[in-house]
Amino acid sequence: MCGITGYIGLNDAKEILLKGLEKLEYRGYDSAGIALENQDGIHIFKEKGRIADLRAVVDAKVAARAGIGQTRWATHGVPSKINAHPHQSLSGRFTLVHNGVIENESELRAEFLQDVKFKSDTDTEVIVQLVEKFAKDMETEEAFTKTLRLLNGSYAIAMLDTETPDTIFAAKNKSPLLIGVGEDFHVVASDAMAMIQVTDRFIELMDKEIVIVKRDRADIYNLQGEVMLREPYKAELDMTEIEKGTYPHFMLKEIDEQPLVMRKIIQAYQDGNGNLKIEDEITKAMLDADRLYIVACGTSYHAGLVGKQLIEKMAGIPVEVHLASEFGYNMPLLSAKPLFIFISQSGETADSRAVLIKVKEMGYKALTITNVPGSTLSREADFTLLLHAGPEIAVASTKAYTAQIAVLAILAFVTGTSKGASVNINLVKELGIIANAMETLCDAKEEFEQIAAEYLPAAINCFFIGRSIDHSVGLEGALKLKEISYIQAEGFAGGELKHGTIALIEKQTPVIALATQAGVNGSIRANVKEVATRGASTCIISMKGLETEGDRFVLPAVHELLTPLISVIPLQLIAYYAALHRGCDVDKPRNLAKSVTVE
Repeated sequence: MCGITGYIGLNDAKEILLKGLEKLEYRGYDSAGIALENQDGIHIFKEKGRIADLRAVVDAKVAARAGIGQTRWATHGVPSKINAHPHQSLSGRFTLVHNGVIENESELRAEFLQDVKFKSDTDTEVIVQLVEKFAKDMETEEAFTKTLRLLNGSYAIAMLDTETPDTIFAAKNKSPLLIGVGEDFHVVASDAMAMIQVTDRFIELMDKEIVIVKRDRADIYNLQGEVMLREPYKAELDMTEIEKGTYPHFMLKEIDEQPLVMRKIIQAYQDGNGNLKIEDEITKAMLDADRLYIVACGTSYHAGLVGKQLIEKMAGIPVEVHLASEFGYNMPLLSAKPLFIFISQSGETADSRAVLIKVKEMGYKALTITNVPGSTLSREADFTLLLHAGPEIAVASTKAYTAQIAVLAILAFVTGTSKGASVNINLVKELGIIANAMETLCDAKEEFEQIAAEYLPAAINCFFIGRSIDHSVGLEGALKLKEISYIQAEGFAGGELKHGTIALIEKQTPVIALATQAGVNGSIRANVKEVATRGASTCIISMKGLETEGDRFVLPAVHELLTPLISVIPLQLIAYYAALHRGCDVDKPRNLAKSVTVE
């Protein structure tokens, strides 16, 4: 959450920072600001709202060859111009932007800053005021380091000092931060995509490291003052993947990319003979485990619920699925030989990382399934499986969800066949069928727009029901609808309706039911009749071969285990059009951020 940019070089920093922040708006967009440093001092521009609002207040006449910026997702203090970053020390000497949460900010105020009159409600201002206090008696680098040693929590920081011009002081702990390397310039960014327009060479910072960034060098130290040497890596990012092109929204583009993602995954996980493969070490870890613990949040958690069924049915290994935010504080009794699987699109999810740290301390192995190579969860786990989905910009996850399920299916299949289990599925062939079915569904947008218009034009709530694996997909459908259209939506197991939830059914209450599983087809249809009898407006999405007269949409036939890969697409598109019809910001829904880097 929140995104940082910084630049120091020979070109005008202003446009580089603003363009970088535009690429980081997926990380937060409550407010934004930049600080530009030139011979006249520090010039700060900030505004509540989006980067477009910030652009409107930036003085085009101010030129600078160094600067920092931030787009914010509020944690401390309401979204406002006053609470927007950058923040300055009392004298104006130090200017700072920060991502993360300082957990001991109240204690630091009481111990060191009782005489300081704060301008904002943020924890970030504590950092910059501490640096100024300590800098009265020591050099800036020493004051910066001393401050960092006092901080508990997460941070990615970039700071300017008027008495040390042409320098950016940066540091990180638990929040991502990269240093970009160019010819006669360096940049600072929370994500490579923010600065890919100026460089594709980046140095990854590790926790509790400091970097002194100048135009022609970047010196990295740890908090003990030891020099850290690290070569840049090349970021493999295609600019076309992070642009909307002809699409009105990233979400729609990313829904349409799902067939291509399936094909990329098939290719990435095949050997020279066309057989699916994963690393031998991962297979061994799976086979050695007596129980798997999938840990995730949000959409990734829903993918984990599907993954549980895939692994148990194909590999015969018991699986538990847990919310990371709960698991870290209320760990269940573990089996004798557990393996932990962390699912995260960004690989930076703070709640999941907190659990990973604990299980590593306990000596257990961990596998991360992520879209971002080199991300924190990927680096710190023992093993990684990549999603190969390409950058996902829209806050509402679509292609990452289906990529996670596909990779989990491959993990289950390879483990099962290695174990000698009877896995009666040609997964390469079936995933190819899935890709074709996805294309068919993506071409049916008008039908899903009509469903949204028919069932959800004035809805204040909506229920998604299903049984077996359809229930898990219903949870994801409900999440998609509520996060971008703000319609209160819930997913329920069809058989649970009569145990309380059916009390919420009123005349014209929309109920979307999934019917893709032969074994429970009759049962879910009985549940639909129960709510229809009580006045609900029911919409059944079934699979070819299981359809009956009156079903609203029939999905192409695919292998029953893999139906979540296609049944979710109508739900994604229905949510998209429901939000569009209501005038909602589809890609940037209120109060949310794409990468959740605070607990």
